[in-house]
Formats: sequence, C-alpha cells, structure tokens
Amino acid sequence: MGTGFAQRSLSGGIGIGMSSPFCILIVAGGTGARMKSDIPKQFMEIKGIPIIIRSIQAFLNVDPHFNIVISLHPQYFEWLQAALVKFNINTKQITVTAGGTTRAESVVNGITSIPETFTHVAIHDAARPLVSKATIVRCLEASLRKGNAVPCMDIIDSLRKISNNFNHSVNRNEYKQVQTPQCFKRSEILTAYRETTLTHFTDDATVIESCGHQINLVEGNIENIKITSPIDLKIASLLCPI
Repeated sequence: MGTGFAQRSLSGGIGIGMSSPFCILIVAGGTGARMKSDIPKQFMEIKGIPIIIRSIQAFLNVDPHFNIVISLHPQYFEWLQAALVKFNINTKQITVTAGGTTRAESVVNGITSIPETFTHVAIHDAARPLVSKATIVRCLEASLRKGNAVPCMDIIDSLRKISNNFNHSVNRNEYKQVQTPQCFKRSEILTAYRETTLTHFTDDATVIESCGHQINLVEGNIENIKITSPIDLKIASLLCPI
C-alpha cells in the first residue's frame, strides 16, 4: 500500500465534459441508525439542503455533465426524484438503482448499472457532503494515471491498539484516515467484489487490495467528514458555507 500522498496540481486532465471516462456512484443505502432519526442520515438537511443533494452537487460543481448512479433503498426512490427536481438537478444524467442489504451489494448493484462506455468509477459515500472540488479532481486524475486513488488525511490524535485485554501505543505516522470518493477502473473493482474472499471490510479500497492491487493515496480535505451521528451533523452545519 502506498505510504504517502500522490501530488499533482489541478490540471483539468480528467476528461471534463461529455468525454469523461468517469461515472460517479453515490452509495446511499444506509439507514442511519446511529443518528436516532426516523429518516436515513443522507436525507437529513444541512441549512435546508438534504445531505445527499449536497453530495451530488459536489460532483456537478466539478463537471456539470457527470453521469451519476445512486444506489438507494427503493423506499426512497420517489423522495429522491422529488428532491432532484426541487434543487434543479438534471434527472436525465441521474440513474437510481436499488441498494442491497449490505454496502457491498449496494456497490455491486451500482457498478453493474454503469454503462460499459465508462471505464472508471468514483465511489462516494452519500453521507460525505463536504468533499471539496480539489479532492475530487485529485482522485480522478490520480486514478487515470495509476489505476486507482483513495483520498486520505493524516492522523492528528495519538493512537493505541487494543489486543485482548492489553493495549499499546502505535506510531500515528504509519496510519491515514481514509475518505471517499475512491476511484477505480470499473472492470477491476467489479471483478474484485466478485472474487474477494473477505467477509468484513469497510471500504472499497480494501476489497480491491485483497485481489492484489496496490492502493494509491491522495490528499483529501479535512472538512470531508462522514456524517454518522448527531454531533457530525452539527459540525457539518458549521463547516458548510451556505
């Protein structure tokens, strides 16, 4: 696994516009149980705009022509359709597919819904609405150059590893905090999901790594938090400019 960030200036060399090789897959199948809410976290609002809409807008701010697939529980298809119209998002470039009972199933369902004309996919958590334009572009560019790209941030807290009834300190400089979007060649990540023998994983990079691929790290952005609890929602509201 790569130990440092791949660095590159924003050159726009990612096929902006109709010729982009990327399709964006937004995974939105979670129930948000930790939010203690009657609705999934991705539908909660930050300053009047649903989290999932903000995540969609983050990518359209990079390229308004991106094709986006959203993996979502069928119960919320109509809700999303109405939200897309309300916030003036072109529904012709949005495909909604049924999420699965697990995140892995939701990702596979989403990838198989992507036309094969798209050679690359950027997989993003719907609950990360504050991903920056710079992070997205770094990920897309690095993926085109190296085959995959995963945004990360340095660990600023001290860490301790727990093993059985013991714990000990570890060097935080040997670890990174992983974010999304995680970008891959479409065929490689789909094959990895179908062939992996892993039974527990928390991100897509772990799956493709299990099939022999080295992961390329790029710099993320500190605001790109995953909203999973009420305190996260409060923090995101403070960080969100509008």
